[in-house]
Amino acid sequence: MKLKLGIPKGSLEVATVDLFRRAGYVITTSSRSYFPAIDDPEIECMLIRAQEMARYVEDGILDAGLTGRDWVEENGARVEAIADLVYAKQSFGKVRWVLAVPESSPFHNVKDLEGKIIATELVATTTRYLESRGVRAKVEFSWGATEVKPPVLADAIVEVTETGSSLRANKLKIIDTVLESNTQLIVNIESWKDEWKRRKLEDMRLLLEGAINALGKVGLMLNVHKDHLRAVLGGEYHPRRIHGARYHSAAEAGGRAGDRRVSAE
Repeated sequence: MKLKLGIPKGSLEVATVDLFRRAGYVITTSSRSYFPAIDDPEIECMLIRAQEMARYVEDGILDAGLTGRDWVEENGARVEAIADLVYAKQSFGKVRWVLAVPESSPFHNVKDLEGKIIATELVATTTRYLESRGVRAKVEFSWGATEVKPPVLADAIVEVTETGSSLRANKLKIIDTVLESNTQLIVNIESWKDEWKRRKLEDMRLLLEGAINALGKVGLMLNVHKDHLRAVLGGEYHPRRIHGARYHSAAEAGGRAGDRRVSAE
């Protein structure tokens, strides 16, 4: 039996492969193949665009995949989201889908866009957003290069951003946030009920979450007298306590008789 796993093709591809590397998996991609190799014989990978991932997982073509919460909501897919993995193309953080207009435009909030044209790749989500605010506007699907469309081809756009630099470069200003999103590990509902697949996915989730949680942290190994271990972990020996330090494991180290020391990691 093999677990069929979808890896996002495109902007998230490099960041996803790097995250798996941090988690202990080696994924090797090729520009000529949509089936990356992975150093786990029980997993079979396939590159799928993030926009389509939820649909293939819902239909059972894939057991699991990584995609943004935005695309799960956009497609209305019935899947199990078993992990929130907060990483993106450029950073380990969330992204925002924002409503943006030209800096020189008279638009200051979503109400000003009544009867106007909004270009976006996230059509269904944008439509629901406008309806929730009582605004009627024409939402057009954008195939790309959305930032360059206002003011000639559209009055406003809904576009994804991490830093806002691309919007500023195109002289656009953000007037509202439509949706905040992050990458999720999603699973087919029937696959999640399978004992072997569930155990495999739970192990994967643990490793991926551990890799993200380890960012910005370092491992510290030291030898300390057993009587002083609690004081060291509590920060009593240093004016600057190490916040968030955890005592993972310890083993008694050799030494003089009666000198009980512990190797702590």
